[in-house]
Amino acid sequence: MRNSLGIWAIGALLAGLPVFGGVAHATPGGPDVTGRIIARTTAGGQDYILREITIPPGQGTGWHFHDGNLYAYVKQGTLSHFDATCASDGVYAKGSSLKEPSGADHVHLGQNRGTTDVVLEVLYVLPHGAPFSQDAPNPGCDFQ
Repeated sequence: MRNSLGIWAIGALLAGLPVFGGVAHATPGGPDVTGRIIARTTAGGQDYILREITIPPGQGTGWHFHDGNLYAYVKQGTLSHFDATCASDGVYAKGSSLKEPSGADHVHLGQNRGTTDVVLEVLYVLPHGAPFSQDAPNPGCDFQ
């Protein structure tokens, strides 16, 4: 998804919410991958959580999937994204957006193959109480 209008419309709704700090790792990725909650709310049995994720050069998210849809905007750097077939399903430069669909049949990995940090602004739309992501084994790719 290259159009980020929906992401930012929902983000705008969250903008007036309290800010929650802290560092959290969503998946067993690179040791220095960090996430910071910017805002969160719950409505209609869904959690809407806006986070900023930073992936240093040479690191990645680890293989994972989500229990709900995820919408991301690349604020800085270039994200290389791979699906469970080990194929690239997109390279997203600064200013790009992407959608990660929900479910264990959508295992994926994000990597920073560049020389500067990748910074993502991510909106999670999850069933209430679900984790940010579920770890998944490497589907047999010769890279991590």
